[in-house]
Amino acid sequence: MTEHDGFRVEAADGVARITLDVPGKLNRVSMAARDELAEVFAELGRDDGVRAIVLAGAGDAFTAGGDIAGFLEKDPEEVSRLAWNVAAPERCPKPVIARLHGYAFGVGLELALACDFRIAADDLELALPEVRLGMIPGSGGTQRLARMVGLGRAKDIVMRGRRVEADEALALGLVTEVVPEAELDAAVQRLVDELAELSPLALATAKRVLNHVYDTPLHMGIEIEGYAYGMLRSTHDFREGVEAFGEKRKPRFEGR
Repeated sequence: MTEHDGFRVEAADGVARITLDVPGKLNRVSMAARDELAEVFAELGRDDGVRAIVLAGAGDAFTAGGDIAGFLEKDPEEVSRLAWNVAAPERCPKPVIARLHGYAFGVGLELALACDFRIAADDLELALPEVRLGMIPGSGGTQRLARMVGLGRAKDIVMRGRRVEADEALALGLVTEVVPEAELDAAVQRLVDELAELSPLALATAKRVLNHVYDTPLHMGIEIEGYAYGMLRSTHDFREGVEAFGEKRKPRFEGR
């Protein structure tokens, strides 16, 4: 286990777990933590022993947001580039699962939106409340939210600083699954186990294609998808998948 500014990292059995942990402050994400999180996601992305990453929060919440006072200590140029760090889960080639409960406010929701999957407890509340401080979300929140739920719904959430509860989040497509809080860890583990049986190369390629061509013209997206499809054709994992299918057995993917 390694300790960082406001979070810790543990790895076992191919799964890395990043836990936000700032007791008494609902896991506030400091400016330093943003930098360190970006570095950790980059390192885990290069670690062949890691098949999936879980981003969680200790105690009663995922996180209630960032260090508000810290923004006043940074110059405008530095603040304008905060989205790069928060996008680290999206850039990471490994599948990233956000384990959400309690509050996911501000940068907490922005981090969750940059993950690939969001498994939520039924007590979850999501919000981008920055407008109530005379500010707007500045770490990708407006853009990812609008792409996920549409412009009108994003305006309703952002411009009112409105809280979204778990059931509504599921209906809007903001979370992958909602379960009772007591079943949250089991639900996350089920998804981890499912992903662990798949080809790391196929998962990384699918993530890259989906992230990069989502808002491009259709013909460009199809072209890039086809190129990635062709590249995977020559991999060991694809051959193993085809052979396993023909032999009616589980494939043994090696990530090559």
